[in-house]
Amino acid sequence: MISDRPQLAVEILRDLMGVDLPATSLVRLEDKTFNTRTSDDFDADLVVVLGPPQSPAHAIIVEVQNDKSKPPRQLARYAAAVWLMLGCDVTVLVICPTRSAATYYAQPIDSGLSGYRPQACVLGPDDIPAITDPQEAAAHLELSAMSLMIHGRDRKVVEAFATALADTRDEHAPKYTEYAYSMATPEIRRLMEEIMTSTHWPVYTPWAREHFGRGLKEGEAKGKAEGKAEGEANEAARSVLLVLAARGLDVPDDARARITACTDLAQLEAWLTLAVTAQTLDELFNETAEQHR
Repeated sequence: MISDRPQLAVEILRDLMGVDLPATSLVRLEDKTFNTRTSDDFDADLVVVLGPPQSPAHAIIVEVQNDKSKPPRQLARYAAAVWLMLGCDVTVLVICPTRSAATYYAQPIDSGLSGYRPQACVLGPDDIPAITDPQEAAAHLELSAMSLMIHGRDRKVVEAFATALADTRDEHAPKYTEYAYSMATPEIRRLMEEIMTSTHWPVYTPWAREHFGRGLKEGEAKGKAEGKAEGEANEAARSVLLVLAARGLDVPDDARARITACTDLAQLEAWLTLAVTAQTLDELFNETAEQHR
């Protein structure tokens, strides 16, 4: 989501976490590969830079950590490399869906260099608000997606996100839905699926496409069956009228409409059988009425 809209990293740090950042409308993505020259290249998840390219004002390194697999010292290396490359202040933002990972990465980092103990800004589950207002969700779709990942057990959070998506024109909405679904727990996914089947949820996620595709197939099969039945009824009605015409019986418009509008194949077959011997239309209709009693 931040790669789609780098300003989101600024908003998280400034608005949610109270970090003092330079006031500038120039926010861009930077090359996220840092060449250390004496070692292999290593990549951060994302680097966002505030200010013009010729004089960057601030850099934000964004990392998403679901577990404790990345050594915190690596984050310190990222910060040092970006500082050397751009010559501006650097903030490391770590987004952690779990409390254990958030606690782990929130500690000051022992870089191994005297006096250099950077500390990442960690956005954990306790820092992400539960958004239950559809209007607020629509105004902050990215944050609403994060809210669903963390607080999705609350039905109102999922409903707010679904309503916002149904009404939004944001081109990134499909990605937000995929992110939320992929990061959510099985319990939250089941709730999302339940709400999807009862509302006009957009066909974005894999399970939505599955249900939508299944519905299309079932609809096609039903349509084919109905089309076949309709075709057989039309043919039977045409046969009844042809037999009556061949026998010289006059068929008024109301009787013709009754025969052609009939979709009951059994009724049409009964009319066809009687049309061979019936002397009048009343006999045709009365005889079949008696048979159906």
